This record gives sequence, structure tokens and C-alpha cells, in this order.
Amino acid sequence: MKNHSAIQEFILVGLSSSPEHNTFIFWAFSCLYAAAMVGNILIILAISVCSKLHTPMYFLLINLSIINMGSISTTIPKMLQTILAQRKTITLSGCIAQVYLFTWALGTELLLLAFMAFDRYAAICQPLRYSVIMKKDVCTGFMTGLWLLGIINSSIHTGLVLQLDFCDSNIINHFFCELPPMFKISCSDTSLNEIMVFAASVIIAVGSCGLTLASYWFILRAIIRIRSTEGKRKAFSTCSSHLLVVTFYYSTIIYTFLRPASAYSLEEDKVIAILYSVVTPVLNPLIYSLRNTDVKEALIKLINKCWISKKD
Repeated sequence: MKNHSAIQEFILVGLSSSPEHNTFIFWAFSCLYAAAMVGNILIILAISVCSKLHTPMYFLLINLSIINMGSISTTIPKMLQTILAQRKTITLSGCIAQVYLFTWALGTELLLLAFMAFDRYAAICQPLRYSVIMKKDVCTGFMTGLWLLGIINSSIHTGLVLQLDFCDSNIINHFFCELPPMFKISCSDTSLNEIMVFAASVIIAVGSCGLTLASYWFILRAIIRIRSTEGKRKAFSTCSSHLLVVTFYYSTIIYTFLRPASAYSLEEDKVIAILYSVVTPVLNPLIYSLRNTDVKEALIKLINKCWISKKD
């Protein structure tokens, strides 16, 4: 697909034009990026080295951490580089790469969160059949399918962006190349792009949210039927972390992508984009580790093992 754009370089406005604010933003986002990378890597290592955590739930959590690292690495390093270099430009190919990778991560994570909700449904509502429903081959097959769906979705949107012309303005009022702000500066008709974004949001975001809500409806019914208070607490604790993540993530994504183009406020969208592109990858490891005893134990063992080997 050939791009006919006269513009081959874009200017990313970023979050602020003030040098003082940019200094604070640089260090704040550097810390957030480091926290996200370290937290997700620790989750992956802890699950990998602890045989007790070699279950479907934690296999899906590893995939979530990988997607989180890919998502935040697509946007933040370039933003930090533009602040440091005081040159807020990005090439057309770099912009297209950001669109492709971020859209892929976004779509795949939405689908994965729905599959994680189904995993919790199977564990709580079908405990005797859980090992059959969520056996290794099924989990691997589903994850492969989710990654492929994310790639297909991203390829469609990126292909449509490649058909747009950018001839009037090259200023993107955002801190990375995302679909809505790119539509704003295109001198082409973006109606097809907007229709496809809306369709993908309905199918992937709302569809995933619907499957997640349905899973938790059955989970709630099952928990209510448990007679002991301790049994109810244990059942709810196994899915409370995931429920926190999906509530935060789905609400920001659906709010951003299901609104009509006329309702977009790019300044407001930048703040919301920080929530789902930066804050979520930082919070996910904290939520899943601090609210999960098994993960906390695995992390402590991993840190102790590293400390002992360092002393030796």
C-alpha cells in the first residue's frame, strides 16, 4: 500500500511546551517506564522459576506482562528522546510503526483480559473440569489466536492510515502517534478509518468487556452460593486483581475510541492515553503481586535466590 503523503516527518507536541515542565515530565516518565519494565520482568521471572505457578492463570499473566512491556516501550522511549534532544520530530515510518505496534498491543490486551476472565470463571464455576477446560494445548491455542487477531486488527488500521495524505499540517497534538490525532491532521477523507476504529472498538473492546462481565456475573452467582465466609473470601480474592485491572482499562479504552470524531478533545485524550498506555503497565504488576500471595512468595524467593547467588 503506497502512501502519497507530501509530509515525511511529524512534530509531536508532547505533554507540555514549557522547559521546566518537560524536565519534570522526563524524570517522572523515566521512573514510570523503569517501574513498568522492572515490575513486569520480575513477574515473568517469578512465574518462570516457581513450579507452583506453572498454571493457566499465570501463563496468561506472563503474556499480559509481555504485552504491557511492548505497549509502554512503543511510546515512552521516543517521548523521552524528544524531550532530551529538544527536537520533537518523528519520521513517517516511525509514526506508522508506533501506530502498528500500539494498536496491536491495545487490541491483544483487550482480548487477553477477556480470556483471563473466562479462566477465572472456569476455576470458580467449573472447578472439577478446570484442568480439562484450561489444559495446556487449549491455552496455547487460544493465546496464539489472540495474538493473531491483534496482528490482523492492527494491520487493517495501519493499512488504512497508509492510504491517508498529510499535506496541510505535520503537527500531532499528542505525545505519540495514535489514530485519532492522526485523523485530525489528515487532508484525506478519514470516514472509513473512523468507521473501522468504531467497528473494532465495538467488536474487540465492547465484545471483550461483555464477555468479561458475563464471566463475572456467573462468578458472582457461584460465590454467593458458597456457604462459608472464608470460602467466599478465597474465591473472590482469586479474581479481585483481574477485576480491578479490567475496570480501569476497559473504561478508558471505550471512552477514548467509541466517541464520535466531533467529540474528541485532544488535550483530554492525552491525559486518558497516559492512563491506559503508561499507568496500566505500571499498575498491573503491583496489583497482581500485592494482591496475590503466591506471586508475592515467588517474588521473595526469586529476590532471595538472586541475593544469595550475588553474595557467593
